[in-house]
Amino acid sequence: MNSNDSLVLRKIVTIILILIPVLTFPQKQKVKNDPAYDKKPLHFGFTIGLNTMDFTVYHTGETFPIDTAFLYADVSRLSPGFSVGIVSSYKLAEYFDLRFLPGISFGQRSLFFFSKDREIENDNHKLESSFVEFPLIIKYKSKRINNFRPYLVGGLCYRIDLAARTEYDQGKWGRNEYVRLKRSDVYGEIGFGIDFYLRYFKLSPELKMAVGMRDMIVHEPAAGQNAKYAEAIDRLRSTLWILSFHFE
Repeated sequence: MNSNDSLVLRKIVTIILILIPVLTFPQKQKVKNDPAYDKKPLHFGFTIGLNTMDFTVYHTGETFPIDTAFLYADVSRLSPGFSVGIVSSYKLAEYFDLRFLPGISFGQRSLFFFSKDREIENDNHKLESSFVEFPLIIKYKSKRINNFRPYLVGGLCYRIDLAARTEYDQGKWGRNEYVRLKRSDVYGEIGFGIDFYLRYFKLSPELKMAVGMRDMIVHEPAAGQNAKYAEAIDRLRSTLWILSFHFE
């Protein structure tokens, strides 16, 4: 995790620490929907959500200074994607749940390359991702307040990118592919949300950040391809922002 990710993470934790006392401030008692809900050891449901995929780029030139012809890469814009999945939640203790949320996510990232004098080499090299996800999450809940309950989540997620191209497709995409991505990564995840106990089910909006632990770029250039694009990137880390709505 680089300094930018650490700064964002500290801001998220600060916001959470500010919100929890506000949300848990004593309130007038109301009639509770499904008061026995949290006594059940196991819950199932489904989740839908939106995501934004990003890269953290570490350039080779930052470690090995070379001439001004060296290329840099950056994410040109963030595009929204979507996610669907299944919720399985097991009650570990009064305030802790173990959650397994397998699903799939679709999204896209766009890289562009430029030289030190900002001359752009190519624009919007699109990298599409179709993730099969296997998150294992610990959920820490506050005490239930009437019909809502704030919570924190943290854990790991193994993702396989079915759209990642470890080999170039010379037929349709060969001329336009500048980098290739590895197919799998392990992500550390942290976030927060609120459980809303409705009459017939529980709705939980949740915001989460996922930071990849692996260098995702394939550094070996393919035959017949210009190697300068892959060689410009020392490491490429994946970052995801995920807004989910869990129905349980």
